[in-house]
Amino acid sequence: MFSSLSLFIGGRFSRAKQRNKMVSFISLSSTIGIAVGVAVIIIGLSAMNGFERELRDRVLSVVSHGEFEGVRKPIQDWSKMVEQATSDEQVLAAAPFIKLTALAEKGSQLKAIEVRGIEPELESEVSSLMDFVDEQAWDGFHAGSGQIILGKGVAQSIGVEVGESFTLMLPVANGSMKVQAPRRVRVKVAGLLTLNGQIDHNLALIPLQDAQSYARLGDKVTGVSIKVSDVLNATFIVRNVGNKFDEYVYLRSWQQKFGFLYRDIQLVRTIMYLVMVLVIGVASFNIVSTLMMAVKDRAGEIAILRTMGATDGLIKRIFVWQGVFSGVMGSVVGSVVGVLVALNLTSLIKGLESLLDHQFLSGDIYFVDFLPSQVMLNDVLLVSLTAVTLSLLATWYPASRASKLNPAEVLSAK
Repeated sequence: MFSSLSLFIGGRFSRAKQRNKMVSFISLSSTIGIAVGVAVIIIGLSAMNGFERELRDRVLSVVSHGEFEGVRKPIQDWSKMVEQATSDEQVLAAAPFIKLTALAEKGSQLKAIEVRGIEPELESEVSSLMDFVDEQAWDGFHAGSGQIILGKGVAQSIGVEVGESFTLMLPVANGSMKVQAPRRVRVKVAGLLTLNGQIDHNLALIPLQDAQSYARLGDKVTGVSIKVSDVLNATFIVRNVGNKFDEYVYLRSWQQKFGFLYRDIQLVRTIMYLVMVLVIGVASFNIVSTLMMAVKDRAGEIAILRTMGATDGLIKRIFVWQGVFSGVMGSVVGSVVGVLVALNLTSLIKGLESLLDHQFLSGDIYFVDFLPSQVMLNDVLLVSLTAVTLSLLATWYPASRASKLNPAEVLSAK
């Protein structure tokens, strides 16, 4: 184990002013390199944590974990399907829905959207859509009132606000090959769905009975959505539940539509860990050149210590400590800077967007329109310990060379 004497002398060597200015410059450069590497990796990992958090709390909380849609026709006895689905212990809730494709028309503005008919009470058990809409919007959201809750991005695209009306153009399907004019329905915006992402730009909500009337389905529904206990295992659960039904249904899970986002985040995180080792490794191994020059610069002091009885191990530990001090200093400074920037990353990027008058993440393309960030203590500790460990490894060769100096040759050269 390192002795207190080696720690004391190593600290003195680290704090002392080098006679060779080049040694001082390279030592400072290696410390700054480690600090920058640590800070950048912490910021990058925090951004990945933020994207994963937003995917979990914002996207997966409002989209169905799984859906069952009729293969040949709409589902007639959907209440029985809901009971069968919820009988599975891994299914937390189920709700019917109707999915329609429509054109939103306001003046000369047109926007293709997905209109989803829902039953608010049942839908609240499956998703958290209600949390992203003003509470007042749900007061008048009932069948027969012509109310619609519109995604904020859709509302901005066609230029409509809460309380205003616009036209929905719905396709008419009667089984014939004849082309028919779309059905036009006048609806009033009861509220806006604000998720600050891609969903805002293509989704609208209407009461289930209104959707049944518009699509002329009677009391049938397009499908049944479910919420599962294990989100990452949703595909397997949906398949097991779907096999229990009496009629053929299409099986869909969130992973088919948004699974690539989760996989991309995990892939980037893995690449970030690899980059962490490479970046910090390059910066840490600058310590090798620093210590090699420091050994030459401190040759006289080493020779004096040897004549006073210092062992090879003591000399080696002195320079190991000197290199570790550089790594620890860079790690601490980099961690502090990285954490401070990561905690304020969202506001910093928003300020930069305002300054440049350019939005880096567009809500109609990405699932969020801002750069999220979440600092995890485990990531900070991992990056810091990696920097210190690589710094320790980088000191071994220079420290070994220092322990092999011949004091007689050094002192005679003086």
